[in-house]
Amino acid sequence: MVRIAVVEKDRCINEIGCDFICGKVCPVNRTGKECISLDEKQRPVVSEDLCIGCNLCVIKCPVDCVYIENLVQELSENPVHRYGENEFRFYRIPVVKKGEIVGLIGRNGIGKSSIVKIISGHIIPNLGDYKGEASYDTVIKFFKGKEQQNFFTALRDSVLKVSYKPQNITDIPKAFKGKVKDLLLKVGSGNNIEKIASELSLGKILSREISTLSGGELQRVAIAAAALKEADIYTFDEPTSYLDIRERLKMARLMRELAESGKGVVVIEHDLAVLDYLSDYVHLLYGKKSVYGITSNPKSVRNGINEFLDGYVKDENVRFRKKELKFEVKPSSDYKKKRVLGTYPDLKKKLGSFSLEVKGGDLRAAEVLGIMGPNGIGKTTFVRLLAGAEKPDSGEIDFSFNVSYKPQYLDPEKGVLVSDFLASQDYDVSIFKNEIDRRLAITELENHRLDELSGGELQKVAVGLALARESDLVLLDEPTAFVDIEDRLNMADAIRSVIDIKNKICMCVDHDILFQDYVSDRLIIFDGEPAVKGIANAAVSMHDGMNAFLGDMGITFRRDPQTGRPRANKAGSQLDQQQKKKGEYYYSMQ
Repeated sequence: MVRIAVVEKDRCINEIGCDFICGKVCPVNRTGKECISLDEKQRPVVSEDLCIGCNLCVIKCPVDCVYIENLVQELSENPVHRYGENEFRFYRIPVVKKGEIVGLIGRNGIGKSSIVKIISGHIIPNLGDYKGEASYDTVIKFFKGKEQQNFFTALRDSVLKVSYKPQNITDIPKAFKGKVKDLLLKVGSGNNIEKIASELSLGKILSREISTLSGGELQRVAIAAAALKEADIYTFDEPTSYLDIRERLKMARLMRELAESGKGVVVIEHDLAVLDYLSDYVHLLYGKKSVYGITSNPKSVRNGINEFLDGYVKDENVRFRKKELKFEVKPSSDYKKKRVLGTYPDLKKKLGSFSLEVKGGDLRAAEVLGIMGPNGIGKTTFVRLLAGAEKPDSGEIDFSFNVSYKPQYLDPEKGVLVSDFLASQDYDVSIFKNEIDRRLAITELENHRLDELSGGELQKVAVGLALARESDLVLLDEPTAFVDIEDRLNMADAIRSVIDIKNKICMCVDHDILFQDYVSDRLIIFDGEPAVKGIANAAVSMHDGMNAFLGDMGITFRRDPQTGRPRANKAGSQLDQQQKKKGEYYYSMQ
């Protein structure tokens, strides 16, 4: 049995609000041995060799900063990397092949970014020996006879060049001052820059200062910079964050070009449709968030994603989730039979050089309206008009009911615990507990400070609260931003459940096609010219809306018969051609 102990020492309150309770309740400590001791900073250290896995320290810790995990199967090998005593570690590393794209799929906090840093040469694996100095020679010996041996040998000898697009793109303006073109010229030649700028629609911002870019613009610049470098392997950590669906597909096509030119590509991605569309094979990562992660053997894209949704790794006989994640193939509902709770009129709004035109519509009970369209087309402005955060130039919104609004960008209060924040809010506790927290596990974060939450954790708190407030209309602007795959589907399930039970209306802006397919009853599709003019069309059925939206992008979808999830057809495939010929872009069942 492999036992793992992790202590989040930065959250420990020993000598402040705790009197070493974990050590006092430990039965091994009571026998006179030191299973849990204190370091020089008076923070607990757990001996994994002496620990008996009773979990009393976990149960009694007042701030939930101790984790004891017994692995469900024995691992004969050492961890590939361990960050320190009582800190996160992960086992195994993916296979990277030139000419192919490998996707990494798994929850946040499970080791994906660490793996990409190892592949890109930013971290030398220590094989669990966090006290010694990590060495490529030791790593090569560890992987002797395996495919990874040649990879690390080439990395050690500097004959393998790796390009790395980091997850946190907001650090780029801190590291580089200047124009977009200046940054790209540092890594590529003029001709290549012109080609990639065209593919990623960067032409209009090449003369802009890096510090003035939006999140989506900065992401595309980061992808371009990584792709322009002369390398053998290209790694991209969450490249679709901030990007709209069209931009995601352009990014996917660029990665496919890299692979077809003989380069290896590694991608971490939470958008299953994009991951499915661009990957040649995938590795699952499973384990326990912030405690340990295990990388599966390579799998075909379809089987790998389906096993992740099922929560069961077949070839290893490991179940890592109790419940499977399933897409319900629901028939199109007749929205005309649902009760109209309110309407909104035709609206117009001008913001600087941008103008928005809204075509009026109705809002019906127990209905989710998905909102889709490119960035800079006015989706957020539309939602803010309905929320009352912006006033229209023409038309008047006069709802006779309460509105709950989750904005696109969240600004957490500093130093405030999640539990105290929730206690200060007015919401339906029963709905929160039974329908939202049961799916999103928000109360597990109650002893964390809001400003220390990850982006995905903060989204879960904000979305959960927006759903639980006493309201008839819930407005959610990009609720899946930074949220991992599993929680995206759990969030969709929570939205669907609350809206149906309470007969609420939800309007949801999001770029994830699978999420919108899962949660929406009708769609509002935006068109126009980004940053110039946006048109919010009247809501239409899921089939008509998605068919028009996908047709405009030239991509077709089918449904997976095992899980019911929408899958993007490979461009030019037989099924892709058949569906386009019929004008049916929104999936056939195969």
